[in-house]
Amino acid sequence: MDASPGQIGTARAQYHLRQMLVFLSAFQLNKPEVFINQSNAKFDEAGRLTDEPTRAFIGKLLSSLREWTGRLQSTAKGGSNA
Repeated sequence: MDASPGQIGTARAQYHLRQMLVFLSAFQLNKPEVFINQSNAKFDEAGRLTDEPTRAFIGKLLSSLREWTGRLQSTAKGGSNA
């Protein structure tokens, strides 16, 4: 997840990072991809996220991270990764 004041967020940087992580056989959470564009309008002066749609999208990312982590832990303990 990255944020940028530009229109496409930090999509190019994230895709390049993903390419490097694939080469290193690193575990990655692939979905959802989070690009926070026009971030200068979505955070207040104190750095708090004020944009509710972005907040909800980040919530989906955190839910996916929790599920993904559970699958990794299950696999590490000898369970199925299905």
